[in-house]
Amino acid sequence: MCELLGMSANVPTDILFSVTGLMQRGGRTGPHTDGWGVAFYEGKGLRLFQDTQPSAHSEVAELVQRYQIKSELVIGHIRQANVGDVCLANTHPFIRELWGHYWCFAHNGQLKEFNPPQSFYRAVGATDSERLFCDLLNRIRQQFPEPVEVEQLLPLLTQACAEYQAQGVFNCLMSNGDWLFSFCSTKLAEITRRAPFGPAHLKDADLSVDFHAVTTPHDIVTVLATEPLTEEETWTRHPPGTWVLWRQGVSVARGQISSSPP
Repeated sequence: MCELLGMSANVPTDILFSVTGLMQRGGRTGPHTDGWGVAFYEGKGLRLFQDTQPSAHSEVAELVQRYQIKSELVIGHIRQANVGDVCLANTHPFIRELWGHYWCFAHNGQLKEFNPPQSFYRAVGATDSERLFCDLLNRIRQQFPEPVEVEQLLPLLTQACAEYQAQGVFNCLMSNGDWLFSFCSTKLAEITRRAPFGPAHLKDADLSVDFHAVTTPHDIVTVLATEPLTEEETWTRHPPGTWVLWRQGVSVARGQISSSPP
């Protein structure tokens, strides 16, 4: 399986610490050697870095870890391929435009033989993950040809998640640059850091940070990961079927979908 990384914050935040921890799992402390990607929102713009090399040994990953990008919304992914070759077209996160915004999506899991009807959005690569993203956007575009608030989207999003998880493993992160939506069918954990901030140490690298020294009392930063990235911090694991809508580092809506075996 792959691993996910997400961040929602109320101020532009450097996620270098978490990215460094995740990258070690791509060939050094974990088996996710089939490529990686990370997307940083900056206003309506989006910086996307991807590579088919294992993240622990990727020169592009080394660049990202030196490049102190600050963002309020981040989606990252390291891949252990089960559907599709190792190539850029099959590398997460996937990006599409809808309603004049860049939408970004990453998936951990597998839906066997998932081949939805062809419509406006079509997959470029061969993964079930990209087909899932396209199917989800096609549902949104069909029901809402014009932009609506995310609260109006939630019934559609949660219904789609229920259908997807009934067909296989569907852990995902999705954003349009304004909000972050997460869904857990098997594994996802969260940590929200706010004042009083303290120190943290990565599980996968000998790296520590004192968040008190690099934050203000008003900062709120939530990090999501398939598996907790740090030691001696309290991460909350999501029960299967949990969906959450994040804005500015906090959960603004949350619910539970009953699990059905695939």
